[in-house]
Amino acid sequence: MAQISTRLPDELVQELEQAAKTLNRSRAEVVRQAIEHYLDDFEDLELAMQRLRDPTDAVLDWEQVKRDLLATD
Repeated sequence: MAQISTRLPDELVQELEQAAKTLNRSRAEVVRQAIEHYLDDFEDLELAMQRLRDPTDAVLDWEQVKRDLLATD
């Protein structure tokens, strides 16, 4: 496992300490989990952006979608 060093503002370190204490975990565990969550969200965002840029992906008209969804047979 690789080790990474970084500098953090004192305020952020205090928040990290409090979170670790509350969760009964080490600071490293809290940081690792926070980075994992961030990267998961980042991957989702990247996928969404790729889809938005895809010229072959159809663009839906919101008003038409609402009409179709609310239409009754």
